[in-house]
Amino acid sequence: MFRQFRQISQRDRGAQPVFSWGIPALVEEMETRIDFATADDLETMADLLAELFTLESDFQPQRERQLAGLRLILDDPGIGRLFVLRVDGRAAGMANALLTVSTAEGRRVVLLEDVIVAAKHRGRGLGQRLVRHVVAWATANGLPRITVLADKDNAPALAFYERMGFTHSAMRTLRKSIPPNT
Repeated sequence: MFRQFRQISQRDRGAQPVFSWGIPALVEEMETRIDFATADDLETMADLLAELFTLESDFQPQRERQLAGLRLILDDPGIGRLFVLRVDGRAAGMANALLTVSTAEGRRVVLLEDVIVAAKHRGRGLGQRLVRHVVAWATANGLPRITVLADKDNAPALAFYERMGFTHSAMRTLRKSIPPNT
């Protein structure tokens, strides 16, 4: 259904910090890779979502719900794809690219959610690499638009997406919770 798309592993030194007296600081080398999530990633992804939900005002971490949602997506690639950013072989970030149909576009488009890089790995350009990877995957699969959801009060996240080329839409997000059937 969708093209397999995988970023080749690479060594990343990030920006080379310099001490005030002009001597370069030592930077630990790390191997990074982005690929599709597997069942083995779900527990770590739930941890990442818990970290993300502490930054968002609309959601609270509820591990079993997050695991259930991740399993739904993982088990049905027609719903979307889960991307994992790995640092030295361990999951350190994630993105959730949900697929929906746009009648305006006349075809499938992406709704990008749950983009997070673990706090200890932030500031190294890994979030940019992760989003670029999702954009390249969408492009390779002929998906003409990505809509991103971010907390309206999370100024750093909004600025990040703007730097990545996302623009504000005239559309507003509204939501209605539906109580479960009992």
